[in-house]
Amino acid sequence: MTNVTSGAGSGPTDARGFADHFSALADRYARYRPRYPAELFAWLATLPTGPRPGGRLRTHAWDCGTGSGQAAMALAGHFDVVVATDAAPAQLARATPHPRVAYRAALGEASGLPDGWADLVTVAQAVHWFDHDRFWPEVRRVLAPGGAVAVWTYDLARVDPAVDAVVEHYYREVVGAYWPPQRKLVEGGYRELRFPFAEIAPPALSMRAEWDLEHFHGFLGTWSAGRAWSEAHGGADPLAAIAGDLGAAWGAPARRRSVTWPLAIRAGR
Repeated sequence: MTNVTSGAGSGPTDARGFADHFSALADRYARYRPRYPAELFAWLATLPTGPRPGGRLRTHAWDCGTGSGQAAMALAGHFDVVVATDAAPAQLARATPHPRVAYRAALGEASGLPDGWADLVTVAQAVHWFDHDRFWPEVRRVLAPGGAVAVWTYDLARVDPAVDAVVEHYYREVVGAYWPPQRKLVEGGYRELRFPFAEIAPPALSMRAEWDLEHFHGFLGTWSAGRAWSEAHGGADPLAAIAGDLGAAWGAPARRRSVTWPLAIRAGR
């Protein structure tokens, strides 16, 4: 990404030091963000090793930075208790209730969970926002012996060369200056992320969706850099700059097209 302005698009910072990138987009986020593949969560459930001391089976997962709960809902298919935390109450308000998921407002660096509680800790598309000097010790504190941690991210959606070129232009040239510096970790597939755990090689997985143009346009509208651009331009819509080109590249608006996001996963114990 080019022309990144330090601090651009960082969102309002509250008394906890939390820079809120997504509360203003919470409705769109819940509606338009893609869902992670079931294969990811089946694999994650295999990562904790052995029963806990005393013979109890692995049952507890902490999904940190849960947003509106996409990952937490999937984890509930494999764990008896999922605590899903997010620092933004506006995001949690859009989460889908589930009998095995407890949603709580909390910073990732201060979960409020007991020592050794979690068999698995997950962070989906969010760990790049955290204070890693505080978050990793919190993960170590909360993890049970034999527990595991997994974080993952995805970069730009892929449809076909024509659509992809329009999205690249929007990402780099229209809203590029409004991405916070942490976005560079996403661009690098978390390869530059400090990850102080014994690593486990992940499978090659991608998110996939079948969307029409309205849904794809809505997804682009969830980008925090677009919100920051709009705030800097009197509430204007940055997507207006590419609407014509995107429509021409997509074809008939009702046409459902395959959209793919390769996942970049770091996991360890």
